Amino acid sequence: MPRLQAMTWREFLHRGLWLAPLGLSLVFVLGVLGWVRANEAEEQEQQRQTLISDALSTEAQLRDRIDEEQAHVRQLAAALAGQAPGSAVLAAHPEVNAGLRRLWLSVTWLDARNRVLAEVPSESEANRYEDGLSLHLTAPVGTDSVLVIRYAPALLLKRGVPWWLARKYDVQLVDSADQVIASSTESPLRAAQGPRPSYRVALTGPLRASPLAQAALTDAALELTLRDPSPTAIRPLAWVLVAGFLPLIAVASWLLRRQMRQVQRAEVAGRTEAAWRRAMEDSALVALRARDFDGRLLYVNRTFSDMVGLPVEQLVGLLPPMPYWPPDALAEVTERNRRNLAGQAPREGYEARWRHSSGRMLDVMVFESPLVDAGGRQIGWMGSIIDITERKRLEDRERRQVETLAHNARLTMLGEVASTLAHELNQPLTAIASYGAGLSNSLAKLGVQDELVLGALQRLGQQAAQAGRIVARIREFLTRREPRHEPCDLHEVITAAVELLKRDCQRRGVALEMHLAPGVPTVLADAVLIEQVVINLVRNAADALQSGEGPRRITVSSRVAGEFVRVDVQDNGPGLQGRRVEQLCAPFYSTKADGMGMGLAICRSIIEAHQGVLDASDAGSGGALFSFSLPLSRQAQGETTHA
Repeated sequence: MPRLQAMTWREFLHRGLWLAPLGLSLVFVLGVLGWVRANEAEEQEQQRQTLISDALSTEAQLRDRIDEEQAHVRQLAAALAGQAPGSAVLAAHPEVNAGLRRLWLSVTWLDARNRVLAEVPSESEANRYEDGLSLHLTAPVGTDSVLVIRYAPALLLKRGVPWWLARKYDVQLVDSADQVIASSTESPLRAAQGPRPSYRVALTGPLRASPLAQAALTDAALELTLRDPSPTAIRPLAWVLVAGFLPLIAVASWLLRRQMRQVQRAEVAGRTEAAWRRAMEDSALVALRARDFDGRLLYVNRTFSDMVGLPVEQLVGLLPPMPYWPPDALAEVTERNRRNLAGQAPREGYEARWRHSSGRMLDVMVFESPLVDAGGRQIGWMGSIIDITERKRLEDRERRQVETLAHNARLTMLGEVASTLAHELNQPLTAIASYGAGLSNSLAKLGVQDELVLGALQRLGQQAAQAGRIVARIREFLTRREPRHEPCDLHEVITAAVELLKRDCQRRGVALEMHLAPGVPTVLADAVLIEQVVINLVRNAADALQSGEGPRRITVSSRVAGEFVRVDVQDNGPGLQGRRVEQLCAPFYSTKADGMGMGLAICRSIIEAHQGVLDASDAGSGGALFSFSLPLSRQAQGETTHA
């Protein structure tokens, strides 16, 4: 029974949970109304305190202004003592002109019988404020006359009350009968607006309404009335909003209940669909991974987890460097990962080497594509990874077999020729070097100092020695010895090869140009073999130009391309005519009638032995473009990256 009651209570809570927003809305409305009421009372009290403070401050300022004007009147009276009364005297006095500009309406000089002796300005000019009551300031001039200054209370309020306070309040001077003496506005009483907060403070000191009356307006007061008072009760609009808010909340609660039921059904369907999708992804043979723009793994399937030997929970959330990256190539993989995250991954995919958690290396093919959310915004990259370790192993075995067959073919065909040439050429080359050295010694004994002849003999010996080294290196290459990878200046190698062929090109009418990029770093290569590659490519280009008409030109250029140095040999001949580099580099294939078809095959083997690539294509301006690339040394790569 208690268990049944507990289940019923939980079921009741689950079913009645949609009523919670309605109840909370009622509590919220009551709280807002109470807060508004308390806030209005606080604002009214603060408004009242501010009104009192502003009224006292304004009264003090007006009192100070009247006292200041009274002091000016006394100074003027003292200055006029002993002078003959006259309007000209008053008009010429600076104090009179200053007072008229400030506040005074007129200045009148009366004798002991209150007769006008002089007045400035005239009575017609001084009636600018006839509509309101005017007040007066007096001061005795000597013993038999008096000086009367007439000023308008409205002008006093206008110039004595600060502008910001006049915009906030209606300022008035009133008497004990609530009659307005002066006001800062043209219509001070605006009964249509209803009662407004006001405060009245008595003005201390005499305010004379007549120059002859000795009694002062002691019952005058200063009254400040707030122009825009805050409401004293909750406005009807608030009640209308509250009355409309509650039905809307009720309708929203009902809609929420219906939405919750739809969401529950959608959740069940979503969990079912997710289970199906997860089962399909885990059964796929392609590894899947999702990454954000920082490289953080957002999702991997089971195939990916099995591929790298790590559980899914350990992989999700990881940031580069990844545990399946090879430690010996971490810098290279990090740089490639940076380019891929920047959107520079090849569309056709790229190969990579990963490491299984057991330490076993595997080759993978990675395809990157944008990862787009439901709103159509790219939030990262989706990768599809295929394990190509077995395929690479088969390709490597096939390539080694092909290389072995090609090498055996080269040995079979050129072994005897190379041995014979090496044996036969050594004697002539030795004889050439000996004759050159003997001739140099003979000329030295005869005292011949012709630098041109001696230089030619010296270059003859150098070329003979270079020919001997070339024959020895080619023989070493054919006997399956690794090339001697030594730091060398590629530009010196290219220049030496071009110098050897320059005279032959001139004889054939071929212009040979070089455009070598400055500052190319050193490479690890066998200088003699690379020189032979350049010679072979330039000689092939010169042979291709013999069948054409017009100017003949061969251009040799170099440039740094990433971690490689690329050398281009371009001519303006007939081009490749649809032939591909694989066909041109095939053993025993030649486009020349007397060719053996081994030149480009040997060049390609030399470049690949240096971990480079030999390529051929049609030039954009006509002709053929043969190029090969050599990797920079590690020190040169570091200097290039730092630069």
